[in-house]
Amino acid sequence: MEHRNKSNKMALHNLTYVQKIPVSIDEAWAFFSSPSNLARITPPEMMVTITSGTGEESIYPGMIISYTLYPFMMIPVQWITEIASVTKPQFFEDVQKSGPYEYWHHKHFFREIQGGVEMTDKLQYSLPMSFFGELVNTLIVSLRLQEVFNYRKKRIEEILGHL
Repeated sequence: MEHRNKSNKMALHNLTYVQKIPVSIDEAWAFFSSPSNLARITPPEMMVTITSGTGEESIYPGMIISYTLYPFMMIPVQWITEIASVTKPQFFEDVQKSGPYEYWHHKHFFREIQGGVEMTDKLQYSLPMSFFGELVNTLIVSLRLQEVFNYRKKRIEEILGHL
């Protein structure tokens, strides 16, 4: 589903990914609420390095996390996100404060199901530069995001299992 924001004409892209994991909701929360685990579930060629916001602590509302990553052609990208809200252990959301997107809003939902947890990622994003940004999205970004979430699903299954 896409819609346009009439005030600035940016196209908002919506993606949803669902995965079932055979762990308790508390185990899922412990894993996904630790910023240091992001690099473990991101394709290695992206070389994600968290430059601030890590440590042993779990996420909290207002937490700022900064990263350096290489999403395409070894071009480094600096990215800063903020944890906008947290409802432990069911939900958290992060938003981009600065980085490659015009808009980035990522919601993470955790729900107990028979035998484990259903995790749902809802992502909404847009790129800058109107028409050119849409072209880049079609040719590169949307495909790369699909690759990242496919890799993430595989790594989560290797680390936590699957239902």
